[in-house]
Amino acid sequence: MCWYCGSPVTESEPLGRSKRCSCGKDLRSCRHCRFYLPGSRGDCSETNAEPEADKERGNFCDWFSLNPRFRSAVTGDTKSAAARLGAKSAFDKLFADTRET
Repeated sequence: MCWYCGSPVTESEPLGRSKRCSCGKDLRSCRHCRFYLPGSRGDCSETNAEPEADKERGNFCDWFSLNPRFRSAVTGDTKSAAARLGAKSAFDKLFADTRET
């Protein structure tokens, strides 16, 4: 799923620098990478990678690998998708109940 809009990433790897999500965000960006770790040096857990200035734009990083969590909707992991929907509806219900009182 896209980090920005939540759309499933259906492109196969390796992702080209020009590949974009339906929302227009670059898919081969730091934000979609498995090594993206905000707060670490250059926001990247891969110590050999060169820090990118813009984490949301496409880049040529040799270490790029799509974060597996963005593939969960594509691989047919319906059990975890159902769990997420159930958790979201429980969360929404919790706050709906507090607004009524």
